Amino acid sequence: MCSTPVEALSLDAITKRFGELTANDAVSLSLNQGEVVALLGENGAGKTTLMNILFGQYTADSGTVRVFGETIPPGNSRAALDAGVGMVHQHFTLADNLTVQENITLGVRSLLSLRSDRAGARARITALSEKYHLAVSPDARVGALSVGERQRVEILKALYRDVRILILDEPTAVLTPQETDDLFATLRLAIADGLSIIFISHKLHEVMAIADRVVVLRHGKMAGGVRIADTDKQALAAMMMGTEATPPKVAKSTPGAALLELRNVTTPDVGNAPGLRSVSLALRAGQIIGLAGVSGNGQAAMADVVGGLVSPAQGQVLLADAEVNNWTPRAAVQSGIARIPEDRHKTGTIADFDLTENAILERYKSADFSTRGWLNWGKSRAFADAIIDKYDVRCPGADTPIRLLSGGNMQKLILGRVLEANPQVILANQPVRGLDIGAVNYVHSQLLAARDRGAAVLLISEDLDEVMALSDVIHVIADGRLSPAFDRGQMTPAQLGLWMAGQGFEDEVAHAS
Repeated sequence: MCSTPVEALSLDAITKRFGELTANDAVSLSLNQGEVVALLGENGAGKTTLMNILFGQYTADSGTVRVFGETIPPGNSRAALDAGVGMVHQHFTLADNLTVQENITLGVRSLLSLRSDRAGARARITALSEKYHLAVSPDARVGALSVGERQRVEILKALYRDVRILILDEPTAVLTPQETDDLFATLRLAIADGLSIIFISHKLHEVMAIADRVVVLRHGKMAGGVRIADTDKQALAAMMMGTEATPPKVAKSTPGAALLELRNVTTPDVGNAPGLRSVSLALRAGQIIGLAGVSGNGQAAMADVVGGLVSPAQGQVLLADAEVNNWTPRAAVQSGIARIPEDRHKTGTIADFDLTENAILERYKSADFSTRGWLNWGKSRAFADAIIDKYDVRCPGADTPIRLLSGGNMQKLILGRVLEANPQVILANQPVRGLDIGAVNYVHSQLLAARDRGAAVLLISEDLDEVMALSDVIHVIADGRLSPAFDRGQMTPAQLGLWMAGQGFEDEVAHAS
């Protein structure tokens, strides 16, 4: 006889408004003990707002939050933490200069009690590591850890606090396929011990692999819910978008001349991040080159060189077979190179500028927006309005400060700014990070259209599925070294994953010797 499930979490008729915008409209959600519920929805669907209400960071206009039957006071983050709610953010919240043990125990008890019980804390961390197969040294500095190891620390931090409900926000965004498998194995062990999980992801095949149920939000309202056993990826995508989600077809490319070329380029390391190590790469007209790799293995150095932010310490940068001696961001922009930067907040936008100002950031001196040194605000505003309309940037208007937009809508404005300029070379660094499946398909179709009209595209992504789906040629980068070129379909995800972990480079060296 089956026992009655224990309800771990209940969000009942949660409503939250920001002025005229209703972010959550009477949303109800439940989660049982030992259950995984995937929370899906388009950008701006209300997922983040709902989680902020659960954590007490926002106060709902109406509705209640209950954890194991106890009502949580609204707007009280400490109450949520004390009730056993934890979260692993997509962007890790760890202090690089502290050890693993210091990060895990920070904020749990007073510094005085932590000093007196270091041995006990260490023993508990070691026991949790062994039980849940989360191998990491308590004495290691977090700044020296790989991305996969950092995620283990985040999960250990949650388990150390005896969380009963764990929210995972895009937990596999920067992991190799092997690391994703290891994460899911750990989660299944924790679930067996009664942990309840809310799993937020845009990767529907992973949702199908780990979740028991799916809840979908659309425009702030409940669009539906379904058990995983009764659905598939196509049905989930349709539920999210209200229509069928069809990825673009990728036709075979016909590459042309090299528009930008790196020859034996070496750059210095920056802190713990490796530079490039004698890298050669040609970006050809009419071709998408995908760069796969685990975060922090030289992608930033590659993007900085292509975008003109860093000049090589050794080697050459060539434009149309001519060496460039003064390689700067201005030279890159004037040469028709457009950037979709990895960090939309730090390097992609200016927070207090409105959407119009951000839309023309890299082209405000061009004849399109300026006459004799004077900005043409009419043309600038029309350009921003066109991007808002074409790329479905959900905002009150072009005069809205961009800091008020969600991350996904901020990304859409950047994408429009880049693609509408018809550049020769496109540096697409994590171009669909944080976007829903409909927006992903649209962005991919636009990158393919740019390729087909003759642009060279460098796609840098930690999402191996994206790289394999879109790229004509794939390289893997690990510790600043670049793999040979692999044609589309030549390598399996597992084979590329070995290269991402560095094994392919070791095998290549051993074979050469």
